[in-house]
This record gives sequence, C-alpha cells and structure tokens, in this order.
Amino acid sequence: MTRPHYKFWPQRLPHSITVPATSLWHNLATSAARFPDKAALVFFGQVITYRDFLAQAERLAGTLHALGVQRGDRVVLDMQNCPQLVIAHFAILRANAVVVPVNPMNRAEELKHYITDPDAKVAITTGDLAPELAKASNALAPKDRLAHMIVTQFTDAFDADVTGDEAPPAQWRDWLLTRHPLPELEGGKVTQWTDALGAGHTPPEHVVGADDMALLPYTSGTTGLPKGCIHNHSSLNHNAFASQLWGLGSSEAIVLAVVPMFHITG
Repeated sequence: MTRPHYKFWPQRLPHSITVPATSLWHNLATSAARFPDKAALVFFGQVITYRDFLAQAERLAGTLHALGVQRGDRVVLDMQNCPQLVIAHFAILRANAVVVPVNPMNRAEELKHYITDPDAKVAITTGDLAPELAKASNALAPKDRLAHMIVTQFTDAFDADVTGDEAPPAQWRDWLLTRHPLPELEGGKVTQWTDALGAGHTPPEHVVGADDMALLPYTSGTTGLPKGCIHNHSSLNHNAFASQLWGLGSSEAIVLAVVPMFHITG
C-alpha cells in the first residue's frame, strides 16, 4: 500500500535504506582510511585530521580500558561542544562501552542521577564543569561514586595565542582560555586529558556490533526523574546514513556544528 506522504517524497531518495551491520566506530575507521589527511574537526583555526582524530580516540580508548571500562559499561560525557567531546564519544564506543551524554548546564543535584541510574564509574568532562561533577559524585554513597574522571581544558584542542578571524570572540576568551585546577574526587582519581592520551595503553579488541547499545541519552524529566533512552549502533547508523542521503552526505561537505552535541539532535 502506498503511503500518502510518498506523493511528496523526493524522487531521488529511496523509501527505505539498508543500514550497515557494523558499529559507529567503523564509520570513523573507514573515513580515516579513505581520507587520512582531510580535516575532520576545525576549532578556532586548529585542524584535526581524520588520522589524528582516529589516533586520539584509540589512545583514549586504551586508557578507558586500563581504567577498567568493559563492554557495555556506561561512561558519562559532560561537555559543551568541542573537539574533545567528539573524540571522547568515539573513544567510548571504541572501548566497547556506552556514551551517557549529559547536559553541561546540569548542577550537582541533577548530575547525581546521571551517575547512579546508569551505574557509571567513569566520566569525561571539561575543567569548567569538573567541580560540579565531582561535587555530585562526592555527595553519593561510596559504592555509587565515580571511580575515575578524565578532565580536559579547552586549550587542549586549540592554540590559546590564535589571532585574527580564527580567534575566539572576546566575550568567550576568559571561559575558553582559563585552565582550571583538577577537583578532588573522593574515593576516585582525576586524570588530565593530555595524560590520558599520552599513557600509551592499548585499546581492547573492538567487538560490539550493530545491535549493541551505543548511546544512553536521558529525557528532560518533566514529569519525574529523567529516563535513559537506549540507542544501539544500528539506530544511530540509520540516522547518520539517512542524513547523508537527505543532503549532508559528501566527503567535501562542511558542517557548522552549533546544535548542542549532548542532545539527541546533536
């Protein structure tokens, strides 16, 4: 039976798509193999190629594995839009784990739920948000606290001395350029991003596939506590490949990423 909306469907587009039977990690690995020297991320003039992107994600995945992250474990990711968020996202997937994206505007009382509900023991965040996340963890019972926190500074991803058109707006400079001290994590350990990438740990064999959980974003909690929404690699790949067909899909495309990446639309 023909659906009514097909009357308005673009003729160039299929009515359904075949989703790859692989994990999201394979998308990055394939892009890095095909376009190693092509820009993957650009942040205030700093270019991260697909080769560098892949290498950093591999190194971070090795550290996550060394910290005890196993297949299916949930890892909290609490950041504003920046290259480290994207790298950490893929590193968590490379380690066979699940990304738990958190609204960076959340306060400690709210953050406690995002630690305890998914039973997360590792979190990755930025220096400006780390104290609030540590405050949330420290307020929990010892058995529920984070065991490890990896903290990056925005200037880990770009040159603080950048000038001209590539420089951050004056209103953002203090926020972006300040290097924050690491907070105290009771019963746990805090590691600098640069140390995590430089530790030299080998990532585990990548064994997850299309049906494994990849992402656990939470609802806003309008009528109760926020609830985790399970997304497997297949559903996210479906979204990625459908977006490609609908106009974002060229190796030469340049996309301005302004939607909050922690959100499901990001």
